[in-house]
Amino acid sequence: MKKITFFLLMQVAGMSLFAQKGVQVKIENGIVESVTETSGVNSFKGIPFAQPPIGELRWKEPQPVNSWTGVRKCDAFGYNAMQKKPFGDMGFRSPGMSEDCLYLNVWVPAGKPKGKLPVLVYFYGGGFVAGDGSEPRYDGESMAKRGIITLTVNYRLGVFGFLAHPELTKESAHHSSGNYGLLDQNAALRWVQKNIAAFGGDPKRVTIAGESAGSMSVSAQMASPLSKGLIAGAIGESGAMFKPLAPTALDVAESNGVKFGEKAEATTLAALRTIPADQLLELASKPGNPQIGFTTDGYFFTEQPSATFMSGQQAKVTLLVGWNSAEIPYQAFMYGNAPTPENYLKQLNMFYKDKANEVLKLYPGATEEEVIKSATELASDRFIVYATWKWADVHAKTSGKPVYRYVFSKAKPPVTAAMANLTPGLAGGVNKTTDAEKARPKGPQPYNGAPHAFEIEYAMGNLATNKMYAWTADDYKVSDTMESYFANFIKTGNPNGARLPKWDANVKDGVVSYNDLDVKTVLKKESPQLKGRYDFLDKQYQE
Repeated sequence: MKKITFFLLMQVAGMSLFAQKGVQVKIENGIVESVTETSGVNSFKGIPFAQPPIGELRWKEPQPVNSWTGVRKCDAFGYNAMQKKPFGDMGFRSPGMSEDCLYLNVWVPAGKPKGKLPVLVYFYGGGFVAGDGSEPRYDGESMAKRGIITLTVNYRLGVFGFLAHPELTKESAHHSSGNYGLLDQNAALRWVQKNIAAFGGDPKRVTIAGESAGSMSVSAQMASPLSKGLIAGAIGESGAMFKPLAPTALDVAESNGVKFGEKAEATTLAALRTIPADQLLELASKPGNPQIGFTTDGYFFTEQPSATFMSGQQAKVTLLVGWNSAEIPYQAFMYGNAPTPENYLKQLNMFYKDKANEVLKLYPGATEEEVIKSATELASDRFIVYATWKWADVHAKTSGKPVYRYVFSKAKPPVTAAMANLTPGLAGGVNKTTDAEKARPKGPQPYNGAPHAFEIEYAMGNLATNKMYAWTADDYKVSDTMESYFANFIKTGNPNGARLPKWDANVKDGVVSYNDLDVKTVLKKESPQLKGRYDFLDKQYQE
């Protein structure tokens, strides 16, 4: 009996060891080994897709990664890109910060697939100054459990990812500079084309997605001649590279780069490249610096993305796109003034002068309650909604492909007791304080909608990773609905599926509608007033 028991124990131990052993995959540059999660999903964390952009490779387009010998164990995330911490809702699982940041992560469904699997490549948000592919809210395990190979991708940020300079343009084979962060994303997409089949993925079924800066990145990759042939579908959550979020002209960006160098007391490119990364980050973070951001560099962007979309030269792929119902609070428009009808009219006059009454009809404010709602909508439209709407509208008219539009409206649940001293930040983040009195919001409560970045955990099936909120059954219901839509879209190009509320596509000359994603998801037509809001802003941004 003892021998039988011992034999059984050895069998169980052997099975346990086998279950924990990762899967080895041979890719272009060597062999990688996964970690097998408790769900059976295999995760490959920290795979390099380009050489470290350090030394002479700082401010150069990503270079092909060097091959390795032996087996590379992919059991830990790579370094996150150089950045400050401007947003309180970000938590990284990376080992730290470094210029050596060009890594991606792959989650592969358990078991042997019956055929080639669809692929999701997700770009993180953070205003192109923060973020990382290791953030728990972007974790790909839940999507992988739905049969989708899921990737998160790191890219350079801030001054490291977007500095333009005349000397950089001169040394470039493409006579361009800036946009290195976007070129990193392109390099990752090219890596996917070369390697994803080894993981069981279909390089012809790659959907790119992202939120905020990640969503802007999706629109950018669709517009770029370098990337538009590498993708089969696109998902955008709150953000697009249309006005007021459009790229800067190259000559302006170069001039800003020269001014930054002068402030940093490094007037040559060689001097800029010798500044230690930590010091360069501090210099770039000082107030009063010239703007450093994406640009029409003549290589990644040959023209403004809006022009590419309007002429129908973008990637002609099906698009799922939307925004949140309260992207930014009313205070962002009221400038700290009480939300009274009188103060609201003053703000309208300040922003729109002789057109204030026209705006008032579109965003009415006869009562405090109405002001809070309208000021929230106007602030959100000006911040990021209009650009996202314009992207959806133009793509539906010029691509010949369906556009599935949504508004995410699920309001926040209460915070947990352990997080009682955390308060919402300006655009989806949180602020920490140990002073309970300071933690209480001043003035009337914000509009009860979904703030910027709040949908990410719902869409990716990762509510449980966010310990700040006391999630309810309703939250999990909304998450299951939203993730199901996303998964269906990634697999088939159509979000509709069994037991899901119907979602109609927007097409050229068709009825404009959107799905209002909430506890009860409802298909709605775009009202004349809603269209009037975007038409008004459209005229403003075209003038």
